[in-house]
Amino acid sequence: MANGKKGMGLVLAGLLLSILMASMDNTIVATAMGTIVGELGGLDKFVWVTSAYMVAEMAGMPIFGKLSDMFGRKRFFVFGIIVFLGGSILCGTADSIVELSIYRAIQGIGGGALIPIAFTIMFDTVPVEQRGKLGGLFGAVFGLSSIFGPLLGAYITDYLSWHWIFYVNIPLGLVALALILFSYKESKVHVKQRIDWFGAASLVGAIVSLMFALELGGNEYAWDSAEIIGLLAAFAVLAVAFVFIERRAAEPIISFPMFKVRLFSASNALGLFGGMAFITASVYIPIYIQGVLGGTATNSGLVLLPMMLGSVVSATTGGALMNKFSYRSIMIPFTLLLVLGMALLSSLSPDTSRFLVTIYMIIVGLGIGASFSVLSNAAIHHFEPSQRGSVNSTVAFVRSLGMTLGITVFGIVQRNLFSEDLKEMFLGMGSGGADMASNPVFSDPRRLLEPDARAQIPSDILGKITNFLSSSIASTFMWALIPTAIALVAALIMSRERLSDSVEYRQAGGGQSVSGGH
Repeated sequence: MANGKKGMGLVLAGLLLSILMASMDNTIVATAMGTIVGELGGLDKFVWVTSAYMVAEMAGMPIFGKLSDMFGRKRFFVFGIIVFLGGSILCGTADSIVELSIYRAIQGIGGGALIPIAFTIMFDTVPVEQRGKLGGLFGAVFGLSSIFGPLLGAYITDYLSWHWIFYVNIPLGLVALALILFSYKESKVHVKQRIDWFGAASLVGAIVSLMFALELGGNEYAWDSAEIIGLLAAFAVLAVAFVFIERRAAEPIISFPMFKVRLFSASNALGLFGGMAFITASVYIPIYIQGVLGGTATNSGLVLLPMMLGSVVSATTGGALMNKFSYRSIMIPFTLLLVLGMALLSSLSPDTSRFLVTIYMIIVGLGIGASFSVLSNAAIHHFEPSQRGSVNSTVAFVRSLGMTLGITVFGIVQRNLFSEDLKEMFLGMGSGGADMASNPVFSDPRRLLEPDARAQIPSDILGKITNFLSSSIASTFMWALIPTAIALVAALIMSRERLSDSVEYRQAGGGQSVSGGH
């Protein structure tokens, strides 16, 4: 544990910087992808830039979490920062999409260590009675980064260069590295255990197969193509193998008996399905603003600020309430707000005012923010400090999986709804419709978000298309109510523990510092 309050403050500053840097990376890159593809080429391969990072990050989370339990937090956290920074520098020097994708995978390996271990170090070093308040701060930064990233990415790309969306990590990472290296002191007592190499290999293989199937299906390959079916089959086989291996491993990477703990399993379910709803709102509100209301890319990013502020407020509030109320009592009303927000978003139309969109986003932000601070604390409630790395990495992994599934599943829903409406319109126009359907503007619906492309479309046709886009987005939010409702069920089945019920809290006397470090 860091020595004294000043030392602890420096450690926490380093952890917060690391979380901000790693969790913001995907969203900041997404904003610049058009510019990157325009300069480097490789439009047919640009999906790999995002998927390479996500695959590496998700595969690394449970592995690094387990290794930090076995051999200590600090060495793997420092490793994560160094690898992330190395990958960032390489990304900024990339000369092709293939190079950039490889370097992004290196970044992702570092990111897989940073986020779960950062939360674990916080739990190790902070006195238990202060975890609610600081958990709220950590959750607020995590939520903030997912919305602030697009704004920063757009600004850097417009006024500097896309290379700087990677180079901006260097000063942040170096400061975080110095703070952790010189301020964080952890116990040298660790339990030596066997590394479950077979489990790690099957887990990585399963994640790689699933992620590439989700990323490439419906884009580069049809869903019923041999490539996608093969990837899904590989995922199924490797996932079954992973479960089989983990049930027999002496020290499994993911301990399935943990899921027998009701609070842990419910927290993970809430994170999974809440993450699906949150990412759907984050992706499709900007498309609605830009494509339906005709706003610019910057305006569509700025419209997410109310959601960001809402999530920061509820993350902080949720953390502060943990000492007084059960995790369940906190999560139920906030998840109800999330259900309400998604229901309101499903009513969007071309006539919806910007003011109402802002109100809806605030409600969604308030609904999701508390989960960023409360769920990690709830998940570790029944587990020993020696298991915290595995617990936190599992929570982070499950939430990331939910967001990935949300982007993919609801992306398919929105695309299909929109495409069907366009086809019907073109069929009704006869030969003129066939000519218009061959226009590249309509072959790639994302181009409809560009002002130049919109200017090429006759106003009466554009009006119909914006109605179709609005309807498809509203229907997508309606479908997204399903995982949101499941998230509410998960909150309802959480058991009634509160932070002050924990053995650790009682040992601390409700106000005494407990031993930090690992």
